[in-house]
Amino acid sequence: MQADGPRACRFGRRWYLNNESWHPSVPPFGEMKCILCWCVSGETHCQRQECPPATCSSPARRDNPCCTKC
Repeated sequence: MQADGPRACRFGRRWYLNNESWHPSVPPFGEMKCILCWCVSGETHCQRQECPPATCSSPARRDNPCCTKC
């Protein structure tokens, strides 16, 4: 038997459509803005944003709250 179309993904209590992406929400921390999840044919994949290493002595998070910059 074949499926009628791409399958959705369940993450926590929510369902996401195929190819949809989101930032997961993890109680008690809330939305994890530095992690991106996406749905691929019924399977959820998540990845933390990769940041280049800061090369200065006092890096700060200016434009991007996930990565530090000099």
